[in-house]
This record gives sequence, C-alpha cells and structure tokens, in this order.
Amino acid sequence: MTPRENAMAIFNRQQPDTYNNFMTSLAFVIDPIFARDAIPRDGKIHKDSWGTPFLFNPDAPGAHPMFDDDTAVIRDITKWREQLTVPDFEGLDWSQAEAKAKEVDREQNFCAFFCTRGLFERSHHLMGMQNAFMNYMLYPEEMADLLRVVADFKIETIKQVAQHLHPDVIFYHDDWGSKQNVFLPPDLWREIIKPLHTEIVKTAHDCGILFVHHADCICQPLVLDMVEMGIDIWQGVIPQNDIVEIQRITEGKLAMIGGIDGPAIDIANITEEQIRGEVRRAIDTYCPAGRFYPAIPNTRCFREWNNTIAQDEMQRYGIEWAQKHPILPGTDRPSGC
Repeated sequence: MTPRENAMAIFNRQQPDTYNNFMTSLAFVIDPIFARDAIPRDGKIHKDSWGTPFLFNPDAPGAHPMFDDDTAVIRDITKWREQLTVPDFEGLDWSQAEAKAKEVDREQNFCAFFCTRGLFERSHHLMGMQNAFMNYMLYPEEMADLLRVVADFKIETIKQVAQHLHPDVIFYHDDWGSKQNVFLPPDLWREIIKPLHTEIVKTAHDCGILFVHHADCICQPLVLDMVEMGIDIWQGVIPQNDIVEIQRITEGKLAMIGGIDGPAIDIANITEEQIRGEVRRAIDTYCPAGRFYPAIPNTRCFREWNNTIAQDEMQRYGIEWAQKHPILPGTDRPSGC
C-alpha cells in the first residue's frame, strides 16, 4: 500500500498494512497566505500580517506572541473595529506553491496545507490570553462579531488555496484547551465558536478537502460537537483525554491521531524499553476500536534519541499489530478486539 492508501484504509475501517501516523501520508505545500505569517527563528520580535508581535527563539519549539496591554492589536474589545486591520489577499504570488502542488504524487501522498491560528487562538493572539478570557465572559457579543470576521478570513483562505492548489487535506490548528481542561465553558464555546467553525469545516468539504483538526489538548467535553461540525480527523489527541470513552461515545465517527504520551517519553534518564512500552501501550489500547492512528500528539519527541526509538517502535509494532489483528470480512474492527 502507498502511504495514502494505508491512511485511507484505517479511515475507512479496511485492512491496512500498518497502524501508523496519518501525518506520514501528507505532502505539505506552503501557500503564500501561510508563508507571510512565518516568524523567523532568530530570537527577534516580528509582527505577523495581523499585527501581532511574535518571538521565535532558536531553541524554542515554536513562536510565541509577545505583547502587553499597550502593544496588543485589540486593546479595547468595544473598539475592535477601529483597532483591527484584517489582511487582504491582493498581490500574493502563488506560482511557487502551484508548482509544488503539481509535484505531489497523489497516488502516494495527500497534498496538504496548513491553516493555523484558528478562531480561539487568533482571538488571544490579538488581545492576550487573560483579556480574551475576560472578553469571552463579559463581552460575548463583541467577541462573536470579531470572530465572524476571523472566520470569514479563514473561509476565504480555504477557497483561495483550493482554487490554486487543489489540496486533499487541510491541517487546521486551533487548541481549545490545556492539558487539564477546555479553555472556555462548553456552552459558551458552543454559542460563539462552534457555529463559525462549522462553516469553516463545511467550506473545506465543499472544496473536496478532508478536514484534520489539530488540538493537542483536552477536548473531551467537545467531541460530540466535533462530530456534529463534520471534523474528519482529530490530530493531537493526548492521553489525558479518556480516549477509549471518546471512541465509545462518538461511535467511531471521529477518527483520531495521537494517544502516545509524548512528554512522558521525551525526558532524560528513560530506557529504550520504557519508550517502546509507551508506544505499544497506545497501539494496544486505542487501535482495537478502529479509525485510530498512533502518534505522538505534537508529532515528535524533541530529544533526538528518544524520537528515533519512538518512531522506530511505531513503525515496527504498527506492522506487527496489523498482521496479528486483521479486519475480518463482514466486520469493521480488528479481529480479537
């Protein structure tokens, strides 16, 4: 099987060659909308196209917003329309991205694109996390109006990328929680974010794009909503969620990627067997329900030795598990489970 065929076999509850990370089947193309927000990894502050200052230190895993109440883009939520300038789509050069998209062998891989800083993340990038929390609670109408504008930008982004690159998969990023809980009260999230995110997902589907939602955090209180919104695959599922219970209550309607406790194995003074044991635990525990791709939720360990062992065990044990638990004719789950 090609990586694409294997990924779709798991997605469609058919027999795969291996149970492995869906991400290995993606060939990412960097589009100019995403590229203009790339922050140099130079330890200096740079603003993205929305005006948010970011800092990306050379030894950091990612860029972080760096501002205070005086330098935030939105300093008063009641005056957000005067303070916010939404980037436009004029003058973008799509030629390199179009050429890269044409080079993707779509029998082998999915052509994919990044769409990061989703509705919730963009909101706190514009005003700060603390102010965002307070504004969601005290000014829900203003926040809803602001997110309407952000959602329209996301929708147009998807349409533009679809027109120029004809991608198969969108990798959409919006963390809705921490390692302990969701950030917003679920009812408030359902009132403000869910309807707009549903439109974003529908736009992708209307363009023939599979929707992969990245959120390496607790999302368990929202998983039935994720099914209702039409999210195809949840990427970044940390084991602090009760994954087996999620598989039960969603009735297999939400494919998932993750399950391996990355921070637990990305440490010094850990043995090779402990790393391999955590990978095997995740595969043994979550793959029996089907539609599950074992992976480290943030995709890799940052310690190279740890990562090499983890990736090797995923490849080795993923093949072994598929061979020992074939999907029998007339069933949709691995045998013996």
